[in-house]
Order: sequence, then structure tokens, then C-alpha cells
Amino acid sequence: MSSIHKSRLRGFLGSLLALLVIAYFGYHGIQGDRGVLSLARLTKEIEEARHLLDLRRAEEAALQASVTRLSPESVDRDLLDERARIMLNRIRPDEVIIQIDGEPVSR
Repeated sequence: MSSIHKSRLRGFLGSLLALLVIAYFGYHGIQGDRGVLSLARLTKEIEEARHLLDLRRAEEAALQASVTRLSPESVDRDLLDERARIMLNRIRPDEVIIQIDGEPVSR
């Protein structure tokens, strides 16, 4: 081989190697575990988790408010009466039940 061919071959192999390195890092920069697509997926999961956390915090606040109203220091008699009736499945003879959600009511 002549020196011109060797020099062209070296240049070609160097360019090919550089192209392969760029392709490798480019692929992993997009598709890899820490790539752009993975970042987008993780960002979406974080948003969903934050939304779920907000829902759970709202549920907790509602439950805490109910517990506070049922505490011995500040008993809400209407709430206590309502909870007792639901738990015991009882109504008073002078009460009228109005069905709202279409579920059957047992007496």
C-alpha cells in the first residue's frame, strides 16, 4: 500500500470511529437510562405522584376534620348521631328518608 492510501485509510477510520462514538453517545443520550426520553417519563411519574399526594392530603384533612369534630372536647352531636345511625343501620320512626343516589334503603 502506498503512503497516500494509508493516510486516506487512517483518515477514513478516524472519521468512522468519531462517527461511531457520536452515534453511541447520541443514542444513549436519547434512549438510555438517563436519556431525554427517560427524563420525560420520570417527570410525568413525578407529576402523577404529586397529584396523588395532593389527593391523599385532602383526604387526610377531611378525615382529620371529622376526627376533630368527634373528639371529646368538641363533639358535634349531629355528626355523632349520623355516624351512629350509619353504623347501626337505624332510623327513628318519625324520620323520612329521601333517596338521592338511587340505592335502596333498608329500614
